[in-house]
Amino acid sequence: MSDDNKVSIDIKRIMEMIPHRYPILLVDRVLELTPGESAVALKNVSMNEPHFMGHFPGYPVMPGVLIIEAMAQTAALVVVEALGNEVEGKVVFFMTIDDARFRRPVTPGDSLHIHVEKIQSRGAVWKFKGKAMVDDKVCAEATFGAMITDKDTA
Repeated sequence: MSDDNKVSIDIKRIMEMIPHRYPILLVDRVLELTPGESAVALKNVSMNEPHFMGHFPGYPVMPGVLIIEAMAQTAALVVVEALGNEVEGKVVFFMTIDDARFRRPVTPGDSLHIHVEKIQSRGAVWKFKGKAMVDDKVCAEATFGAMITDKDTA
């Protein structure tokens, strides 16, 4: 797909596309997105985030599960941008998280770049490969699957 088809998305639009809100909204901006295929998003990590009070006092580290969640939210934006109104009012649930690896800690002041790429999609089920990076160094990576469903059937 050419660069002409790539889009960037600000926080206002992100909040229109997915239901997450503070403190669990973990994507500040989408730097580039190819609908239905891939995205690179940005999460500015701040000491003001509530998990740093206890994870860990004196050595704040972003929990790995939140890094994986940031990958999932980025992937959800790829899906919503591709399917548009077809997924309005629906929710996305994790089905699998495979091969998760945590390589280095993410700490306040870091700019976390989240890269996701679709591996496959079949109907309501999508599978992605994700990688989180700070300063071009891999901090975490995982492969994960999710399913789009109506809120009423969840």
